[in-house]
Amino acid sequence: MANNGVAVFNNTREISVAGVASVVGLVVLTAVAVTSGAEKVLVISWVAFAAMALGAWLGANADRTSPHRLVWGYGLASGAMITSAAMFLVPQAMGLGTAAGTPRIGGIGIALGVVAGYATHTIGHRLTHVDAGIDTTTAAIAAHALSAGLIIGLVYASMPSLGLLLGLAIVSHKGPAGYAAARRLARNGQSATGLLLPAAGVGLTAIPMALVTVPDAPVVNALVFGFAAGIFLHVAMDFLPSCEAGSEIDEACSLHEHSHDLLDELRTHAVGSTVLGAVVVVVAWTLV
Repeated sequence: MANNGVAVFNNTREISVAGVASVVGLVVLTAVAVTSGAEKVLVISWVAFAAMALGAWLGANADRTSPHRLVWGYGLASGAMITSAAMFLVPQAMGLGTAAGTPRIGGIGIALGVVAGYATHTIGHRLTHVDAGIDTTTAAIAAHALSAGLIIGLVYASMPSLGLLLGLAIVSHKGPAGYAAARRLARNGQSATGLLLPAAGVGLTAIPMALVTVPDAPVVNALVFGFAAGIFLHVAMDFLPSCEAGSEIDEACSLHEHSHDLLDELRTHAVGSTVLGAVVVVVAWTLV
């Protein structure tokens, strides 16, 4: 099989059984969500699936990695996630903490979320150096998607009145993540169909979690919203476009002529894309 990524996503000889099974599971859970009134989480789940699947398809069928596409994808997504977490989750955490007696309860949840996000990311990166007989790229992204789905489902179960904007902004990184992962798999001569698992992963855990009855206790809810804010702030900051030596974007630039000048140019694109992602969320909030 060629390593240029062309048609890897459509290589039927390498269709991932886990990927196909996860899509079937998401379809089954869709019926459950419709009959149980979890429409918001259902929409978020399918948007996450479509974004990552499309990103993976584009990445698998690209002739080479586009550094501009990576920077703008990561920048828009991270800017939207940071702004959404700061606008919708942090105020909820602090407000519920105040209702519980002290806003510091929400702050504790935020700190726990940031630390937990860092810990899982670091340990997950360590595991990529262990020969476990599986594709560690897909496994790491799938673990992230499943855990993110748990938190999204729990947040919407705790506060069903939350709008769709929060959830859609939180999963906005699925597109660029799918593209980058598919390019990495293509360079290694591997099929990208395994990325169907992390694409469906948000829905596989978010929908069942959204149907859970959460105790109406301000302390619990403050910790939940704080933890969610911390997790998503960590993920968002991890997706900030890094145009430094040795970064993924630097590796993409090395495939082009005048790579050093290109990397300098992309720093401006990184800032612009992140700011635009933040502005889009604010504007959408004022219009909704």
